[in-house]
Amino acid sequence: MPTDRVWDALVKAFATQMKSAFTASSFVKEIFTNGYPKLYSMMENLLDGISRDTDVKGVLPAITLEGKAQMVAAIETFQMAFLGSCLSRLSDIVNSVFPVSSRGSVPSKEQISRILSRIQEEIEAVQLDARLTLLVLREISKVLLLIAERAEYLISTGPEARQVSGPATAAQVKNFALCQHLQEIHTRITSMIMGLPTIAADVLSPSLGAIYGVACDSITSLFQAMIDRLESCILQIHDQNFSALGMDAAMDNNASPYMEELQKCILHFRREFLSRLLPSSANATTAGTETICTRLVRSMASRVLILFIRHASLVRPLSESGKLRMARDMAELELAVGQNLFPVEQLGAPYRALRAFRPLIFLETSQLGASPLLQDLPPSVILHHLYSRGPDDLQSPLQRNKLTHLQYSLWLDSQGEDQIWKGIKATLDDYATKVRVRGDKEFSPVYPLMLRLGSSLSETAAASQK
Repeated sequence: MPTDRVWDALVKAFATQMKSAFTASSFVKEIFTNGYPKLYSMMENLLDGISRDTDVKGVLPAITLEGKAQMVAAIETFQMAFLGSCLSRLSDIVNSVFPVSSRGSVPSKEQISRILSRIQEEIEAVQLDARLTLLVLREISKVLLLIAERAEYLISTGPEARQVSGPATAAQVKNFALCQHLQEIHTRITSMIMGLPTIAADVLSPSLGAIYGVACDSITSLFQAMIDRLESCILQIHDQNFSALGMDAAMDNNASPYMEELQKCILHFRREFLSRLLPSSANATTAGTETICTRLVRSMASRVLILFIRHASLVRPLSESGKLRMARDMAELELAVGQNLFPVEQLGAPYRALRAFRPLIFLETSQLGASPLLQDLPPSVILHHLYSRGPDDLQSPLQRNKLTHLQYSLWLDSQGEDQIWKGIKATLDDYATKVRVRGDKEFSPVYPLMLRLGSSLSETAAASQK
C-alpha cells in the first residue's frame, strides 16, 4: 500500500537523522540523551495522535503497531545512552561514598541520604512512563548490588566483632552503623516503589534482598554470640539444686544464681549493644514495621525462652520446693526478657509455652494427661519433664546416651519431635525390660502416661507440620 511505502521511507529517514544526531553532534546528543524521557513522551504523543486522527471506520489504520515500534526503535540509541548516564550518575555517587580504597570508614548518614535522594530523583524523572520506569529500576538494581558488595567489604569480623563480655568495641560500633545504613536504604527504596506496579518490586527484589542480607551479616555473628552466652547461663540451671526439701528452700525468695547471671547478661546486652541498634525500637514495633534489628532481637528473645523451657524440663530431680524456685525463676526470666529484649506477649508460641510450663510443673501426675496446658507445649518438653517424676532407673535419653546437657540440647535443635520421641521411646523400652527382669508387677505411673502422651502428641505434632 502507498501508506506503507510512505511510512517506511519516513521511518528510515527519521532513523538516519537520529543516528546522525547521536554521532555527529555532541550538543544534540546530550540534549536528547538527558531529555530522553521527554523525547520518548513526545514520540508517543505524536504516534497516538496519528492513530487517533486517522481512525476511520472501515479503513486500515495509517500506522500499525509494527510502525510504532520502528519509530521508537529509531530513538533507542538515546534510550541506551540515557540509561547508561543514569547508571553512571548513581555509580559515581556510590563509588564516592563507598570507595574501594577505604576499607575502614563507614559512610555518614548524610552520604547515605545523598545516594537515596539521587535514586529518588532518577525514579521521579521517569515515573510518568511505566516502561521507562522499569528500565531505570533495572539500573538502580545494579547500583544496589554495588552498594551491597561495597558494604560487605566493610564488615568487621573476628573476635572484636563477636565479643559480648565488655563494652561495644570500635569494630562492633562500625558494624552497627553499617547495618543501620543498609536498613535505611532497604526501607527507603521499598517505600519509593510502593505506588508502582508490582513488577517494580519484582525487578528490585534480588538487589533489595542482597542489601538486607549484608545488613544481617554485619550483626548476625554478634547476635549468635549473645545467644550462646545466654544459653551458657541457662545451662547452669543444672548446677542448681532443685531437689532440696523443707520450708527454708520453699521460703527462699532470691533468684537462683544462674538466673541472676542471665539477667545481668541480658541487661548488659541491652545497654551495650541493643540500645545502639534499636534507638527507636518501640516506635518501630508500634508502627507495625519490623527492622532487621528488631527481627533479630525478637528471634533472640524467643530463643532464650525456648532454651529455658527445654533445660527446665530436663531438671531432675525436682522437689516441691524446687518447683517453687523454678516458678520464681520463670517469672524473673519473663520480666528480664520483656523489659530488655522484646515484649514477651508478642513472642507467640515460646511465650505461651513458658506460661503453660509454670503451672504444669505443679500438677499431679494423674492430672497431667488431661490438662489443656499440654496444647501450648512441645511434646518433648512435657515428656522430658515427666522423667523428673519417674524412678531413677527410668533413664532420660541424655543419661542413656551419656551426653552433656549442651550436647543433648544441640541434638534437640537438629531433630523433629518424631525423632526426639524415638529417643524417649527407647528409654521407656529399656525401663520396661528392667521391670520385667526384676519381676515387678507394676510400672511407675509415669510410664504408661509417657507412652500414651508420646504417641498421641507426636502424631498431633507431625500432622500440624504437614
